[in-house]
Amino acid sequence: MSSILGSRAPYAGGVTRPLALAVDLGGTKVEAALVDGSGIVLPGSRHRRPTGPTSASPALERAVREVVLAARAAVPADAELLGLGVGSAGPIGVAEGTVSPLNVPAWREYPLRRFIEDLLPGTPVTLRMDGVCIALAEHWVGAGRGAGNLLGMIVSTGVGGGLVLGGRAIPSPTGNGGHIGHIEVGGFEDPCPCGGRGCLEAVASGPRTVAWARGQGFTGTTGEDLAVAHASGDPVALAAVERAGTAIGRAAASASSLLDLDVVAIGGGFSRVSPALFEHARAALAERTTFAFVTRTTIVPSGLSDEGPLIGAGALVHQSDLLDRPAV
Repeated sequence: MSSILGSRAPYAGGVTRPLALAVDLGGTKVEAALVDGSGIVLPGSRHRRPTGPTSASPALERAVREVVLAARAAVPADAELLGLGVGSAGPIGVAEGTVSPLNVPAWREYPLRRFIEDLLPGTPVTLRMDGVCIALAEHWVGAGRGAGNLLGMIVSTGVGGGLVLGGRAIPSPTGNGGHIGHIEVGGFEDPCPCGGRGCLEAVASGPRTVAWARGQGFTGTTGEDLAVAHASGDPVALAAVERAGTAIGRAAASASSLLDLDVVAIGGGFSRVSPALFEHARAALAERTTFAFVTRTTIVPSGLSDEGPLIGAGALVHQSDLLDRPAV
């Protein structure tokens, strides 16, 4: 199995045609950009607007409209727009084209696919969960390139995930397969908005890790603050990152016990809080000493930096043969 961690080819000034318009909707922001058939984000085409738990639906619609139309305007005159891929924080309704991001409460069963189709009439729109997109991106051009069984994970405002098994995205009737952020992790009892206790997202997401640290006396307010404190050796920050990493590793080990994974590739803003996050995750997975098929699983940072979700949304168009097709 090959990997291209840290070796993404720089943009060389040429555009592989046709193009995909990629949209990534999360709990903090919505982004759109053009992605070519080699998994390259076209410079100058990337646009971002805020979302968040306090945004009302009209503001969210305006944000999506602005980034989609701005990216569409960046399509070169001699390039074809093949389609539009949308990766959204879950849960989603893939057959209905709806989204209900847990951290964006103004949208519950919101018809995002139809909204975007109305913005760009005649352009095919494919919607999947953002975790599926990150898994496809890592399998296509990232840290999991060549892996048959891969879990892609986003650790950010929330924790999302997606699966490529046997070289294909897993079939998923509702589109929410691989939602690893809401499996319960042993040894933790943190309440989760989904109704569970000890869910990975409730333990290891950026905001929840910072909240836990603040409960232990930490005075910072953001993941960036926690990263600085961790780098300086602050004991609460060290404990917070160890706690999050351990939870991630336990979740990865459980997933590998079930699915016999080759690679767990992890991206998202909070995944970059410290390399120690990965060290703790690997240590937790390595505790499964009896199961060599689990301990062979590698946990690696995303090979795509912060472009991974957009590249994955582009893969919904360029790598569409790897997708399951829901009944409609």
